[in-house]
Amino acid sequence: MSAALVRLSSVLYRRPALALTLLLAPPLLWLGVAYLGSLGALLVQSFFSIDPYSGVVIRSFTLKTYAELFSPANLDIFVRTAAMATAVTLACALLAVPLAYYIARYASGKLRAALYLAVLLPLWSSYLVRVYSWKLILAKEGIVSWLVAQVGAESLLAAVLSLPWIGGPSLSFSPLGMFVVFVHIWLPYMILPVHAAFERLPRSLVDASADLGARPATTFRRVVLPLVLPGLVAGSIFTFSLTLGDFIIPGVLGNSSLYIGQAVIAHQGTAGNIPLAAAFTVVPMAIMALYLMVAKRLGGFDAL
Repeated sequence: MSAALVRLSSVLYRRPALALTLLLAPPLLWLGVAYLGSLGALLVQSFFSIDPYSGVVIRSFTLKTYAELFSPANLDIFVRTAAMATAVTLACALLAVPLAYYIARYASGKLRAALYLAVLLPLWSSYLVRVYSWKLILAKEGIVSWLVAQVGAESLLAAVLSLPWIGGPSLSFSPLGMFVVFVHIWLPYMILPVHAAFERLPRSLVDASADLGARPATTFRRVVLPLVLPGLVAGSIFTFSLTLGDFIIPGVLGNSSLYIGQAVIAHQGTAGNIPLAAAFTVVPMAIMALYLMVAKRLGGFDAL
């Protein structure tokens, strides 16, 4: 047995391509069957249709299901979801840049460790626990409403909740509440790559800019920000894609307005319209494919 192992190791040593193939074959086979196979099956089902009377799936090629995506109601779902994903990504970027810059440039010792812990600590708790905790915090009887009452700003909160597109019965049932929770849940995924980009930034460039007479704001805008842009793009891949496909937060804190993930569940489960659910799923995949192409051009993949 040992002689056979020696011969086998010798063969693999002389043929590194064969050794690499044997190492990569099992995970690639699993990826091809379980992941790419399921995506292929989903794509095929999106070209089927459903009989409106019997509810039976008609397994013949048609673009009828994709045509349904362009109805006003479905287009409204796509616009609403993309707008929320964009707003969450921009908010996460605005919050992540100053914090990551401070950690990388000024924090040290125990303060840096404490800030690292503050960023990573939310990731150690359950996603569902955080979402339902925010539901309690934002409820009418929650701590946010209590604080608003203590400062006498109930009329201001009521005015904000009365605004179209962002308001609702309460913060726990409104797009504004969803936005707050989305930002809290996905913010660490933006901070980490942005902080890594700041860590890779040569301090000599910042010092040279200051020596040449540039003000701090000018140095940040013209020297620092272009160099950390790949980190921002890398973080946006996470925040945008995770918001785009999330269905739990809209289901827990949302109102009757559907998002893409909720529409997929509704068509697949309640309505039993598998082809339309599959077509809905293809849309965020296509959006993310285009987004990743842009991110690659901006250097986002190099910062991952």
